[in-house]
Amino acid sequence: MTQLALGGQLSLRLLEVADAKQVAESYQRNRQHLEPWEPARPAEFFTETRQAAHLAAASEARRSGLAFPFGLFERDALIGRFNISGVARGAFQSASLGYWIDHEYTGRGLASRAVATLRTVALNDLGLHRLEASTLPHNYGSQRVLEKNGFVRIGMAPNYLEIEGRWQDHNLYQAILHDQSASNPSDSVVD
Repeated sequence: MTQLALGGQLSLRLLEVADAKQVAESYQRNRQHLEPWEPARPAEFFTETRQAAHLAAASEARRSGLAFPFGLFERDALIGRFNISGVARGAFQSASLGYWIDHEYTGRGLASRAVATLRTVALNDLGLHRLEASTLPHNYGSQRVLEKNGFVRIGMAPNYLEIEGRWQDHNLYQAILHDQSASNPSDSVVD
């Protein structure tokens, strides 16, 4: 699961501390592009040092099976971030999905391709039953990505996340990864 080919020059791979410089540069390059969609970030967030610390924490979470930070690469250039995080096991078998694409690469279907691949990873490699995601109500591009990949809107959470310095509502989506119609009816318990 370390590197996943998406066709052409595109691949997804798990991010490591060694990627901190490229991650910091990507955030710097996309600072204005991401501002309307992400929490307010202090200046040090955009530094290699801070990104190395984030990636070290993410590596520890990955070793614990709680989070999986992916970078979307065209050749060796980082052009997007995709995170499967908040993995809950037991009866839930669920995680959250978050992502963004470099401003120069939006509108090309790259997020849709990456999310499709990560759905497969979540089911086959991570053994998850469900992925959830949220979007601001006016983030139509992200909603299209989710809907193309079988996510359905399950509600709206008022004042869900602090974005651009204020608490904002978010639409909530989920994808059930296991095909219920493929289950064996004899596995059901009937009273």
